[in-house]
Amino acid sequence: MRKRILLLEDEQAIADTLNYALHSEGFDVTHVRLAREALTLHEHTPPDLAILDVGVPDGSGFDVCRAIRKTSELPIVFLTARHEEIDRVLGLELGADDYVVKPFSPREVCARVRAILRRSAAAVSAAAPLAPAPAGLALQLDEQAQRIVCAGQMLALTRYEFLLLATLLRRPQRIFSRSELMELVWGGAPHTSDRTVDAHVKLLRAKLRDQGLQSEVIQTHRHMGYSLRLTD
Repeated sequence: MRKRILLLEDEQAIADTLNYALHSEGFDVTHVRLAREALTLHEHTPPDLAILDVGVPDGSGFDVCRAIRKTSELPIVFLTARHEEIDRVLGLELGADDYVVKPFSPREVCARVRAILRRSAAAVSAAAPLAPAPAGLALQLDEQAQRIVCAGQMLALTRYEFLLLATLLRRPQRIFSRSELMELVWGGAPHTSDRTVDAHVKLLRAKLRDQGLQSEVIQTHRHMGYSLRLTD
């Protein structure tokens, strides 16, 4: 079955270019120009992934993302001419899976969309039981399905949240500097800074607390970086 893509973009030329590229890659694309149209479409005909332009005539892609995140873990990619750090951090803190800055390569956008959908499908469909967690670890990493389980529940993680937590999980107690994490996790993403790492650590800690972990599993090492702590 062809995957359905919701494209919110008010510039017709950009929309036409992406529409053509995504259709050529086997996706069904529904293009809307307004935030309210995007939310109506998501409510009545939920897509498999949304590409949201940040600046649209009747609001913001950020607002659309906030509304979607109240009820759905739909994969979301922001598409925007803004490249300021604060906009990137805000988009990722809202739960976006990726962030593409204009001008961009349509083929790159298609590749990112395909990668996000592949990871999302693997996490949802994975049925094989997890191997027991190593002694002292409260989390379980399933590399094949690209999922992480905490207290018997699969964590709902964005692309970069998963990659960051998986990196720490593979080497518990090892201290990773922010620059190392940016290279390992965001190596293919431009316009990334150490604030992006800090923002994702904050989000991960909140999600782990929601799963009942009382102490901070991700530890901060002043002027050094982050590590994953073994439980007592």
